Amino acid sequence: MKRILVLGAGGSAGINFIKSLRIVPEKFYIVATDINKYHLELVNADKTYLVERATSPNYINIINKIIEKENIDFVHAQPDIEVFVLSKNRDKIKARTFLPKHETIEICQDKLKTNKLLEKKGIPVAKTYAINKKDDIKKYYEELKDREGKVWVRAIKGAGSKASLPAYNPFQIEAWIDYWKCKEGLDLKDFMICEFLPGEEYAFQSLWKNGELIVSQARKRLEYLFGNITPSGQTSTPSVAVTVNNDEVNKIATEAIKAIDENPNGIFCVDMKCNKEGIPCITEINAGRFFTTNDFYSYLGCNMPWIYIKLAFNEKLPPVKKYNAVEEGYYWIRLPDAGPVLVKEGEFKSIKL
Repeated sequence: MKRILVLGAGGSAGINFIKSLRIVPEKFYIVATDINKYHLELVNADKTYLVERATSPNYINIINKIIEKENIDFVHAQPDIEVFVLSKNRDKIKARTFLPKHETIEICQDKLKTNKLLEKKGIPVAKTYAINKKDDIKKYYEELKDREGKVWVRAIKGAGSKASLPAYNPFQIEAWIDYWKCKEGLDLKDFMICEFLPGEEYAFQSLWKNGELIVSQARKRLEYLFGNITPSGQTSTPSVAVTVNNDEVNKIATEAIKAIDENPNGIFCVDMKCNKEGIPCITEINAGRFFTTNDFYSYLGCNMPWIYIKLAFNEKLPPVKKYNAVEEGYYWIRLPDAGPVLVKEGEFKSIKL
């Protein structure tokens, strides 16, 4: 029986990762860590540990103590900060990992760096500028605003649409940045200003081994958890998503990953939103971790967390498809304290009068 350690397991993505491992024929001994004792109560693990933040100088020592105490074979990190610290210290970790190159993770956790690298290589992205001084705000706003006078402002680093805002004038942008300066100490240089992408939003989840794509699937986000009460209308985590088999989405996502890393390994998840011409543009790439709803495809027969573990141990895989791993038209519907529910297109139980 493999003994798996999941870091940052108390978030929804970590909880769902463990859910996926619990529904396969193989049995796992799972140990979970988190910084929140309340969230650990939600985790279906065999053992849970409350740990210090990943930024703590003692973090790696603590993780290695858990590895030794629990005879851990493999470590997976789910939140970005744990992914970064695990990756940077992978040679010190006393168990197996399966991560992209650290350089790749550094690039992907910097949305501006990702944008500029992809733009240079001809991959579709939103036109974007760094904000280096206050005068840049008005200058770039005037260049990028759409017919409604709207641009997109976002933090260069952070998950969950952190500090994202559709802004309608330079004053709103300045006030928004000032708010985050007071709240979290962010400054002008921590933000980027982008053209607003008005089209459909896609998410492409994939696994790679030695530069080869092993399996992938795309979905379209239709509604967002708490999106109705956020300034941006988004949270990056869908309350409703539907599987799609879209050749253009698959192609652009694959090219983007290969543009970032010529020899990808492990997990690569790509966010895309269509521009006014309907072309999917890369908004970010998450390397080394799964999307929050990673169990969606598991219940449709493509269990990527399990495949990921098997790839890490060089084991024979179940039958998988490089693209379109599951059938399109399946909806994953979830709300706090409700769901998730899996519904096939055409099988909704609602009646329209």
